[in-house]
Amino acid sequence: MHGYTKPLAILPFDHRSFLTRTLFNKTKDLTEEEKEIIKEFKKIIYQGFLKGIEMGVPQDEAAILVDEEYGADLLADARKRGIVTILTTEKSGTELFEFQYGDDFDEHIETIKPTFAKVLLHYRADGDVSKNQIQLERIKLLADWCIANEYGLLMEPLISPTEAEKNSIGQERFDNEIRPGLTVELIKQFHAAGIEVDVWKIEGFNAPEAYRAAVAEARADGRDDVGCVVLGRSETEAHVDGWIKAGKGIDGMIGFAVGRTIFWDALDSFHKGQIDRETAIGEIAENYLHFYEVFSG
Repeated sequence: MHGYTKPLAILPFDHRSFLTRTLFNKTKDLTEEEKEIIKEFKKIIYQGFLKGIEMGVPQDEAAILVDEEYGADLLADARKRGIVTILTTEKSGTELFEFQYGDDFDEHIETIKPTFAKVLLHYRADGDVSKNQIQLERIKLLADWCIANEYGLLMEPLISPTEAEKNSIGQERFDNEIRPGLTVELIKQFHAAGIEVDVWKIEGFNAPEAYRAAVAEARADGRDDVGCVVLGRSETEAHVDGWIKAGKGIDGMIGFAVGRTIFWDALDSFHKGQIDRETAIGEIAENYLHFYEVFSG
């Protein structure tokens, strides 16, 4: 596999450090009971995903992104249904990319057999050169292994403002003025390092030309089938709608990957006892269908 051109409506719920912090105010050492709560919450998200398919998201465009620790059974079920599956490979909450299962990453991928392996990393193309090199070397191991073993690779680079940028221009101006160029330069650096990516999961832009520039670099030098999807970054529905609409219809923009904006309010209300399980599932399904309709409508 190299590249992916079919539409992708991805529901990511590979969140681990976010859930442990938010639900239990912890970073590690969860009890077995707390782990079971997280598993149950991910099951609710998955059931909302399946209900979203029942409500109108085409099954051949739908995809889940989840971790092995809390979602192995869900990945297995989705795979049996013929749904695209994406397995996260990174340790959650680290500054530099590390494999969740170290040198055994390949055994875990082979056990789950996802459509795609996925990497999330924090990366500034203009940042610390030695740290960037460490990450590129680690990711190239995975990228080369995926090619050799016929798995897709989905890359999720997060580009954050520095403290100085936050103070001087703020997140919105950074997103509009600086991040588009850094995204293009990041993809160039990955290509220069010999890393081949099938789908880029990129932070949203407000300007269509920013998407066109990112796609052009992602598809440079004969990579004509590489696709890009827009991620949600836990923003408001209106904010994510704007990002999706700005990229809609651009060749190479094949879908979206929106997680917390879809599921968190419903899960939080369920956790607090404000709504029941079926209501939470229904809200997740409706939100998932909403973003599908924004992208495809």
